[in-house]
Amino acid sequence: MDGIYVVRTSEPQQRLSAADAVCDYKRLAEVEQVFRNLKSADLRVRPIYHRIEDRVRAHVLLCTLAYYVQWHLKRAWEPLLFEEEDRETLRRQRDPVATAKPSAKVRQKKASQQTAEGLPVQSFTTLLHELGKRCRNTCLVVSDPSGNTFEQLTDSTPLQAEAFRLLNL
Repeated sequence: MDGIYVVRTSEPQQRLSAADAVCDYKRLAEVEQVFRNLKSADLRVRPIYHRIEDRVRAHVLLCTLAYYVQWHLKRAWEPLLFEEEDRETLRRQRDPVATAKPSAKVRQKKASQQTAEGLPVQSFTTLLHELGKRCRNTCLVVSDPSGNTFEQLTDSTPLQAEAFRLLNL
């Protein structure tokens, strides 16, 4: 009721300090977020329409792998997203018991809705949607009797180019 909680562990203090115990406890929220993410529209683990146990396991494995890819993409695209950049360093620097506050960089991104390079800040979903606009067109010249085709790739927007650069593509 008073906003006070106790974290108790069986680990000796030499192996796990009090601050580390609190940090690990707070990381449970991340695990819960992962399960919410798996069930949400992002990865769509549910509903599962499979009836055979092996197919259910395969479905969950593929969704877990998809989450793993999403996790890496979010880390790579932190400068473009409404995400804390260098989150782990900030966690090590702040008091684990105090309420976490966003860094000045994140507050600036949220206030200006732009990255340091002037690109619009995105959510993960909107960035994927933006990247989905890039396409490769197969073109056929009607006046060419041989029926040869050629492919034409649409030009990248500055946002798409930066997303690909952050992935080293």
